[in-house]
Amino acid sequence: MDSNALRRVLVPLALAQFICSFAGSNMNVMINDISRDLDTTVQGVQLAITIFLLVMAALMIPGGKLTDRYGRKRCLTAGLAVYGLGAVLSAFAPGLPVLIVGNSILEGVGTALLIPPVYILATMLFTGVTSRARAFGVINGMAGIGAATGPLIGGLITTMLSWRVAFLFQALVVVVIFVLSRRYVRDPRPPDPSRPFDIRGAVLSSAGLVLIVSGVLAADNNVWLMLGLLVAGALTLVWFFHSVRAKERAGVEPLLSTELFRSRTSNLGLVTQNVQWLVLMGISFVVSAYLQVVRGYNAIETGLILTAATAGVLLASLSAERLARRHAQRSLVLTGFAVTIGGIALFLALLALSQQAWTFLPGLFLIGLGIGAMLTPSVNVVQSSFPDALQGEISGLSRSVSNLGSSLGAAIAGTILVAGITRTPERSYALALVVLAVIALGGMVAAAFLPRAAQSQAR
Repeated sequence: MDSNALRRVLVPLALAQFICSFAGSNMNVMINDISRDLDTTVQGVQLAITIFLLVMAALMIPGGKLTDRYGRKRCLTAGLAVYGLGAVLSAFAPGLPVLIVGNSILEGVGTALLIPPVYILATMLFTGVTSRARAFGVINGMAGIGAATGPLIGGLITTMLSWRVAFLFQALVVVVIFVLSRRYVRDPRPPDPSRPFDIRGAVLSSAGLVLIVSGVLAADNNVWLMLGLLVAGALTLVWFFHSVRAKERAGVEPLLSTELFRSRTSNLGLVTQNVQWLVLMGISFVVSAYLQVVRGYNAIETGLILTAATAGVLLASLSAERLARRHAQRSLVLTGFAVTIGGIALFLALLALSQQAWTFLPGLFLIGLGIGAMLTPSVNVVQSSFPDALQGEISGLSRSVSNLGSSLGAAIAGTILVAGITRTPERSYALALVVLAVIALGGMVAAAFLPRAAQSQAR
């Protein structure tokens, strides 16, 4: 494909990632409006958000595997159709059960079907470190923008129109993606309907991830329940890997090849991906809650302040190709973590000096800049570590790891905030940010062990 054709392909892929990231964050500012309109509780709406996270995380690995059997473009199209149906159903939901079916179930399933093809197609179509960095830069930039602008756009639509219009907005974007993908996206390799699908592996992996994420989300309610769910999830995943090894020894193709875990470079890249999304979503949660609960800002004001982080993510993502030509992937990830930690420190320092709104902006911008700088090289390192034959599996695994990080970030931050460890709310929010900075430091240590020049194996 020529450069113009590749640029046209990139538009629907990036938009698909944008709308899924947007869906993961925009409902946070609609909770009160939805609960009043549907005559339910805030906890009921939070349950819908939680189920969405569970469905998405649990089905991402099976979703990636299905692309090998049914084709990347076909899975992308199916995911868009399911997601769009869920968005429309959510917009006209008469009550919480229908909202859960539309937003939590259908949009969650749709996301799990359409996101793996986005990264698989980008890996297959864009060859070479710099061109692939450009593609992943645009896609991950839209991911960061979707997550960061979700509260702002959702707040604007909810305040000016209705929360229902926000779901219609999602459906409209899905229609645009569908039209563009039908016109420009071509599957570079035909599907193989004869490839087996490991149903037992899909059930075990999904159940294990559901239990793990449920345990993390239960951390602020019941410690023993959290531990029980985490242990059950870990044991289920051990059973899953035992099943995978047994199938490989028998010469049967499993859901997830153990070859994916034999690459030290990929394993370290997955760790950095998890930490990046953990820190990004954790900071977004902490700062949003602080601005609304402590400072009393409304949804629009909170979203406007968070655009500083969005600007940082966008600037770094747009520079991904140029940075990839000049610097090793390892250096970019290390620098990204360092800038993010510096941004957190600057945020806390300025917060202690002044109560004015502008003091939030420099630190948030640096945080966005650091996160944006390392999102692309981390994905590039992981996806480029394997040939085309394993792209379906590694894409699903990569997205599951990232989604798990997002869930961990919100859960860890939320646990610290409600635990009442400190005497004042301000110190609790500061403590949450310090913990996230320490976790980011751990990601930086993992990045230090990445090879200085990771070679692409995708063919």
